[in-house]
Amino acid sequence: MEPSVKANVTAKIRLSPNGRVVIPAAIREEMGLQPGESLLMDVEDGVLRIESYRARIRRIQQSLARLIPPGRCLSDELIAERREEARREIEEFEREQAELQSLQDGSHVMDGTHG
Repeated sequence: MEPSVKANVTAKIRLSPNGRVVIPAAIREEMGLQPGESLLMDVEDGVLRIESYRARIRRIQQSLARLIPPGRCLSDELIAERREEARREIEEFEREQAELQSLQDGSHVMDGTHG
């Protein structure tokens, strides 16, 4: 279930003597939380914020998406860069192999061996 924050759900809870809190079912349901799910907690200006990893990732992705111009695909750009880098590495390797072969061919001629 994909969480969608539409309503303000408020609950009054009590901190247990050992510092534990129970997130009420209505809030867990509104947030789409599942038993055993890991949560992130932040405190800012005295306000405790709790969110799931999924919600944090989605929020970060949405904020970053605003920085990318429409029609631009960063993953395609990354793939193209990696392919170009690999092409250059192959060319360099082939050039070095040709130089090495040239040196080896020259040394066979100079020492009189044929191989």
